[in-house]
Amino acid sequence: MKYKVITALCFWLALFVISCNRDEITFEAPSQNFRFSTDTVFCDTVYNQARSETYAVKIYNKEDKDVKIPRIYLGSGAASLYRINVDGKSGIDFTNVPLRKKDSLYIFVEIAPIANAPEAIAEDRIQIESPAGNQHITLFSVVQDAEYFIKTDTNPNILNANTTWTNNKAKIIFGNLTLAEGKTLTIEKGTKIYFHKNSGMTIGKNSILNVNGDLGSEVIFRGDRSDTKYDTIPVNWNSIDFLDQAKLNMNYAKVFGGNSGLAFNNGTATIKNSIIHTFLDFGIYAVNSKIDAQNLVMNNCGQADFGIFKGGIYNLTHSTLASYNNFEQSSSLPFLSIYATNEYQNQAGGTESGALTLNIKNSIFYGNSDNSVVFKPTSRQTFSYNILNSLLKYKDATSAGFSFAGNSNIINSLQNQNPKFENYFTQKLNLRVKVDSPVRGKGNATAAASVPLDIQKIPRSSNATLGAYQ
Repeated sequence: MKYKVITALCFWLALFVISCNRDEITFEAPSQNFRFSTDTVFCDTVYNQARSETYAVKIYNKEDKDVKIPRIYLGSGAASLYRINVDGKSGIDFTNVPLRKKDSLYIFVEIAPIANAPEAIAEDRIQIESPAGNQHITLFSVVQDAEYFIKTDTNPNILNANTTWTNNKAKIIFGNLTLAEGKTLTIEKGTKIYFHKNSGMTIGKNSILNVNGDLGSEVIFRGDRSDTKYDTIPVNWNSIDFLDQAKLNMNYAKVFGGNSGLAFNNGTATIKNSIIHTFLDFGIYAVNSKIDAQNLVMNNCGQADFGIFKGGIYNLTHSTLASYNNFEQSSSLPFLSIYATNEYQNQAGGTESGALTLNIKNSIFYGNSDNSVVFKPTSRQTFSYNILNSLLKYKDATSAGFSFAGNSNIINSLQNQNPKFENYFTQKLNLRVKVDSPVRGKGNATAAASVPLDIQKIPRSSNATLGAYQ
């Protein structure tokens, strides 16, 4: 026992002696300018009362000595919309910040606009002062005023009256926002609707959603993460659900980045000049509904761009439904352009079925999958389809559910010819076709006359190009 006590005392004594004799670290004044990982931090668009993501910038000490930075601070001081964290400490002004030789330190940046901040450019500087010279890092962001719709235990988040949304404020939705039964929500051009994670909208029974966008002033539905990388990632929000007999009138909208985009159950929709892309399941999910679409552009939906169940009536004219897998992560999902079946599994687990009619004219359905269009007709139900002057990616009748060659329901259509899109990747999505595309001049003149302008308001000629773009 005595031996153990003596050993322990010797250990702690030796440690104390070593600690007392170690070389002290001395920090000197900088004699050279610092190097930065970037001289400008671009924060994406933020909304009042909502913090941005956190951005990072590094300061490098190039000198062969340890230095102390006399001062690092925000140029606008306490009035700044930005906040910074220097070497693990939050604030707006820091003095005598140590930086070891040939080392670096992080400055983390975020912006938190005040309530009712007008839409404007928010700019500030991180100032770095030292004897070697004063330097700065520019901070830049767009601040947009916003209106919040937040569901809580005491607020069911319901629009109980006819409502019009304009583009004076972005609409930020937390939880689910419901349009009450029989009411109308009208969304004017240029309005932006952002959904927080796991949020969505429900359009009540017999209600109407009017989306009145225009070219260059489209109505935007997307997640509330504004960094552009989220433009190409699904599952940022849920969906817009249309209950029994609900109706959608949509013109010039962009909808992207959720679980499913537009979900109808016994609903009605007219969709024109709109782009829907990047959904985990379906861009449009329709159960026994009636949907007319013109100049519709879709891409990058895990199950299918357009999913049709339990029948209904569907008319697609001059539409481009690309089915490419652009998810950042690998995926075994089918990525179809259209999946159509008479059957539907209801919430009780039962199977329902109904008659289905599908008319496709002057359209393109193409992508990575062997088949861009898959039909699953059921016995004792009508499955009627007509494909006129369109291009389909097609493998065989067994996997597609229909025959292509010799099929009287498929007229003047192309099989497996690459449409030569300008860019089908969602980062720079451009589903116009190149000048040597095989779909140029292949449109049916009567169908083209029914949609005389393409999605860019370019007139269609009698030799119309297939798809949404002339």
